[in-house]
Formats: sequence, C-alpha cells, structure tokens
Amino acid sequence: MQFSTKDINGRSVAVGDMVLVLDISPDPELEEDQMAIFMDMIGSRCAIERIDADGTAWVAAWWRGNEGTQLALLGLAPCQMERLNA
Repeated sequence: MQFSTKDINGRSVAVGDMVLVLDISPDPELEEDQMAIFMDMIGSRCAIERIDADGTAWVAAWWRGNEGTQLALLGLAPCQMERLNA
C-alpha cells in the first residue's frame, strides 16, 4: 500500500517528490559528530524514499566520512518539510 502525507503548507507529498528539510528531531543521545551530520541536513533538498502509515516521510542523505560513504535516514513530520516544485 502506498501512503501519502502533507508538507508544512498542506500540499500532498508522495514517494519521489523533492522536499526541503526545514527542521529535524534528532535523538538527543546521538554522539556529537553524528548530531552535526543530522543538523547539517536542515536546508537540504531530498527525495522522499518512503512514507509510513503515520504520515512520516523518510529521506536519505549520503556523505563521505572517515569510514567511507555513509547513509543517514531521516523521518520528517509534515511541519519539518516543504515540497519543492517539480
């Protein structure tokens, strides 16, 4: 089943749509370097990878770190993203 959600402006967001990350809610127990990586995602433009039944939209961000290429998955609530025009 394909789920959908809305962005901060109430516009529909679906898998594959590009969104601007406006805010995040990182785990407060993250290590300082990991926290910095997640905080750097604010302002990023990302494609929606999947949407959960509760309306959480998941985006992925890749970066090169000391341990090679790494991936971060970030769950966004509607108030944390804005859909970008195609």
